[in-house]
Amino acid sequence: MDKHILILGRGFIGLRLQEAFKCRVSSGRIRSLKDAEKEIRKFRPKIIINCIGATGRNVDDCELDKDRTLLANAFVPIILAEACLRHNIKLIHISSGCIYHFDYKKQKPVTENIIPDYFDLFYSRSKIYSERALDVLSKKFNVLIVRIRIPLDSRPHPKNLLDKLIKYKKVIDVPNSVTYIPDFIKALMHLIKIDAKGIFNIVNKHPLRYRNLMERYKKCSSGFEYKSINLKQLKLVRTNLILSVRKLERSGFNIRDIETTIEECVSQHFSCRTPPA
Repeated sequence: MDKHILILGRGFIGLRLQEAFKCRVSSGRIRSLKDAEKEIRKFRPKIIINCIGATGRNVDDCELDKDRTLLANAFVPIILAEACLRHNIKLIHISSGCIYHFDYKKQKPVTENIIPDYFDLFYSRSKIYSERALDVLSKKFNVLIVRIRIPLDSRPHPKNLLDKLIKYKKVIDVPNSVTYIPDFIKALMHLIKIDAKGIFNIVNKHPLRYRNLMERYKKCSSGFEYKSINLKQLKLVRTNLILSVRKLERSGFNIRDIETTIEECVSQHFSCRTPPA
C-alpha cells in the first residue's frame, strides 16, 4: 500500500484510483478547513487526490441541488488547496472537460490555456469556479489539475459511459472526447512520477462517435438495438467538444486513440456482466 497518497472521495473515480494506486481512501466529510486538516493529521499524506464531486445521476441533478453542487465542486477543492499548501502537500484535483463551448466547424481541439466559457449548466459553472482558482495557485504551489471527460470503463458501473448508452434507444451521433479509465490511470501515474503541475487534459486521442461503440456492443449482445439521432433532436442542455492531448503527450505520455480501446473495453465489460458457465 502506498501510504504517501490519500484519496478523498469514494465514488466511481475515487475507488478505481484507490485500487490502482493501492493507497488509502478517506470517507471523511470535508466541510471546512478544520475538516481537511483533521484528515491530514490522521493520514499524513504527501499527495492528496481529490475525487470529491457532485454530478448526480446526470448533470441535470446539479440544477436541483445547487448548495450541494457548490460545496462539492467549488468550495471543497479550494479548502483542500489551502490545507495542502499549509502542510506542503501536493494536491491533485480531478476536474472536468465539460467547461467549454465548442464549434465543430471552426474550432480546433481545446487546449489547457484557453479560458473556460461554458456557463449554461450549473455543474459546469461550479467546476469552472474551482479550476480557475486552483490554476492560479498552481503557478506557485504544487497543484495538479487533471481534466477528464465522459468516463468510459471496461467494468460495469452506473457512471460508465457504456452502461449509460446501452440503456438508451436513441444515441446522439456527435464526436466527443472521452476518457478511457484504464488509460487515465496510467496517465495520472505518469504525471505524478514527473511531479507535474498546472492543468492537463486526460482524454484519449481523437473523439469518439458513440455509434462506433454501440456497433461493437451489438456484436456481443443479441437483440440489442439503438438509433443514432442528430444533436438538435436531443432537447437537453449539454456541451459536446474535443479536448487537445498535445500537452499530455509533450510531457512524455503517449495516450491511445479512443477507437483502439473499444474492442478491449466492450469485451472486458461484457465478460464482467456475463456469469461463467
